[in-house]
Amino acid sequence: MKKLIAFLAVVGMLNFLSSSAIFAQEEETVGTEVVNQAAQAAPVTVAEEGLEEAEDRGIHKEIKAKFIEGGAIFMSFVLLALIFGLAICIERIIYLNLASTNTKKLLQDVENALQEGGVEAAKEVCRNTRGPVASIFYQGLDRYDEGIEVIEKSVISYGSVQMGLLEKGMTWISLFIAIAPMLGFMGTVIGMIDAFDNIQAMGDISASAVAGGIKVALITTVSGLIVAIILQVFYNYIVSKIDGIVNTMEDASISLLDILVKYNTKK
Repeated sequence: MKKLIAFLAVVGMLNFLSSSAIFAQEEETVGTEVVNQAAQAAPVTVAEEGLEEAEDRGIHKEIKAKFIEGGAIFMSFVLLALIFGLAICIERIIYLNLASTNTKKLLQDVENALQEGGVEAAKEVCRNTRGPVASIFYQGLDRYDEGIEVIEKSVISYGSVQMGLLEKGMTWISLFIAIAPMLGFMGTVIGMIDAFDNIQAMGDISASAVAGGIKVALITTVSGLIVAIILQVFYNYIVSKIDGIVNTMEDASISLLDILVKYNTKK
């Protein structure tokens, strides 16, 4: 189920990417025609053009326009980093929310089951409960006949396994956080090289040519930083969520051992 949700999230984002690219190409063609028509029309001041453009465009169209200006190649890589990073973040958040368990209720149910039906009844409670805490409890109860020391080692070992499952995919999120600004910087450097090539071809320094080239080059850097910031926020939230679940697992495991020692003493 979790893999299906992640797959659907990736497919949806890729569909958005393809539609954005198609719209960007159409908008680029329309923009070229508008520029040609504007060259033949009466001159308008730069301030008036900027005001009219800001009024006519919404936020969505403005983002797409910046996407075109930044260059489709590098901006596509940055967008892909955002898409795949968010897909993994969404999958992790869903998984961690499903992994959360009301440990107080689970401990009470396990203790009641031990008193009423023994170890098998407690194992049945753990089987019917979702989450890593219930899985750890089941592994400990399954080795009840081998002694408390074996139960403790089993709980610790299986707790490490559950921690690995909770942290699955975090390295990929870290990769996308690191690679998005790097792709932006690479686009900036290549854009600057292209701007200086244009200056060399013209044989003279034109302020408009230099300013336009630098602006276009810096768009990729800004985009990469924005992507890294967004993913970093999700990453920190996921890390805090994992820390909370791990602390709960450790505390619940200690409580389970206390319950088993008490039950063994009563026997």
